[in-house]
This record gives sequence, structure tokens and C-alpha cells, in this order.
Amino acid sequence: MKNRKIHSVLLAVVLIIAMLLSGCGGKEAAGKPGLTKVTLNEVAHSIFYAPMYVAIEEGYFAEEGIDLALVTGYGADKTMTALLTGEADIGFMGSEASIYTYLQGAQDYAVNFAQLTQRAGNFLVSRTPIDNFEWDMIKGTYVLGGRKGGMPQMVFEYILKMNQIDPDSDLTMDTSIDFGSTAAAFSGAKEGDAGYADFTVEFEPHATSLEVQGKGYIVASLGVDSGYVPYTAFSAKKSYLEEKPEVILAFTKALQKGMDYVASHTAEEIAAVIQPQFPETELSTIITIVNRYQSQDTWKNDLVFSEDSFMLLQNILMEAGELEEYVPYETLVDNTFSKQAKP
Repeated sequence: MKNRKIHSVLLAVVLIIAMLLSGCGGKEAAGKPGLTKVTLNEVAHSIFYAPMYVAIEEGYFAEEGIDLALVTGYGADKTMTALLTGEADIGFMGSEASIYTYLQGAQDYAVNFAQLTQRAGNFLVSRTPIDNFEWDMIKGTYVLGGRKGGMPQMVFEYILKMNQIDPDSDLTMDTSIDFGSTAAAFSGAKEGDAGYADFTVEFEPHATSLEVQGKGYIVASLGVDSGYVPYTAFSAKKSYLEEKPEVILAFTKALQKGMDYVASHTAEEIAAVIQPQFPETELSTIITIVNRYQSQDTWKNDLVFSEDSFMLLQNILMEAGELEEYVPYETLVDNTFSKQAKP
């Protein structure tokens, strides 16, 4: 109940800000003649989202008439705030954020129109090497988790419960560290420090970087152990979908081209294309990560967000204690554009 109250307060603040800014002037004119300027706010910048970066680097958005500006929000709460306040036209995040916002009473709520990933993209990283890891080995340990109420943390807790592990009593979970900062906190802590962790839950490239540095060891994939989960999707405000359907369709078609490329090319080819998005990561590391995601069937072949997937998401929210009532699928998911973009 405490978590739900926190969500209510935060979302109320977001909605008030959105209303205050709704009367402000529009965005600056498109920077490239003949193209429509679209601002996309992504929840994180990760190789996990390779199809989107392929679409950017291969020029698919420009081919569809879009001048795309990519901004990283560093957390679904921040990405949703950017979307509701008009700082972003499209948000890319876990769809739980759209459910929270809708239940808070937003009139111009976020609608999901394309699902990119179908498995979790994070990994359990151990302080020490563990051969043949079993989930009961995590009992009695200290773990750096994700933001409470966010998809990374909820999927992690979902896996723990599937393995008869109580997230609240069988281990110590630290969810206080900002999104994207857990790897640095994990690698920088020394034994004996307060908060020194045995495990951390990390996205790429942080998980593999910890391995390369010899400061951590990937022992489990949350994507494999949780099964198929609608982890991240693209959304826009209801009004934007109604007013600019041609922009959403063009955006979705560009994404589908990226999906098609990833489905038909090797990890080496994909890594070479998206390397400019990750200049601080060695090409060999990107190849390793892409290969890992390909092998666990991370990406869908199309962008359709099915009703079964949306119900699974809500069941995970219910089990995590973050949801008290179900939201109608037809209200928060619009597959009009993803179906038209299908090959």
C-alpha cells in the first residue's frame, strides 16, 4: 500500500506539471527541411534496444520523413514526465508507467502503440564467480535492485517468487540507488563498506563491462528465467495519436525496418551498425552483448502488442503489489500502426 501511495503522489505531481505546461508554445521547427521533427525520450540507452538504434543509424527514420531527436530519460518515471509535459512526442519505457498514469486520472494519457522487446534485458551479476548458479543461492545475500515499481525490479521479484524466494524476507534488497548508477556503486564498494553488495541487477553494457573489468560475473539472465514479458514499448499521448497518425505510422514503419534488419543479420553486422551509439564500448563487447540478446530471443519480429502480453504485465504488477485493478487492453494499447507496418 505504501508503494501505491508513493506512485499516486509522484504521478499527481507529473499531471499537475503537464497541465501547467500544456498551454506553452510548441516545439522549435524541424531542423532538417522536409522532415518532421520528432522527439523520442528513451528510458535508458542500452544495447538491449538495438533494433531502434539500427533504425537510427541506417537512416530509416529519415527515409520515412522523420527528423528524430533522441533523449535519454534515465527511468520510466522521468520518461513519462517528459511525455506528459510535452517535452517528448514519443516515450519508450516499460508499459507499467502508462498504467500508473491512466489510473491516476490523466485525461490525455499515454497509449502504447508498439512493443519492441519480449524478454527482460537485465542480468544478475555476482561479486564472485559462481558455477551452475541456482536461485536459492541468493538467499541471505545483499542485492542492488532497481527502482521500486519499475519493470526491472518487478521482473526480478517475479523470478524470485517463481523460485519460492520471498523478496522481503529472504534477502536484503537495496532499491535506493538511481537507475544506471548501480554498476558504479557495485564496482566501487569495498568489502566492509555499508551497502557492500553480493549481487547487482544490471542492463547492458554495464553487466558485460563489469565482467570485462573483473569486478563482476554474470550468473543468470532475467530474460531467460522470467520467460516472455512485454518489457518495453513505445507510447504517445492519446491526443498525439489522434492528431498526428501519419507521424506515428511513419515512426513505426522505421522501427519495423530496424526489427527486420536485426532479424536477418549477424551479431557482428548489427554491432558494427550500432557502434556509433556506444562510442565508449569496444566493438567486441557490443558483439558479445548482441549475440547474447539474439540467442535468448529478446526481440520480436513485429511491433504488435498482444492482449496476452498486456495481461501478463498486469499480473506481474498485481503480484508486486503495485496494481489493485485491471486496465482495459483496448484503452492503453493501439495496434493500428504496428499492424500496418508488419512485413
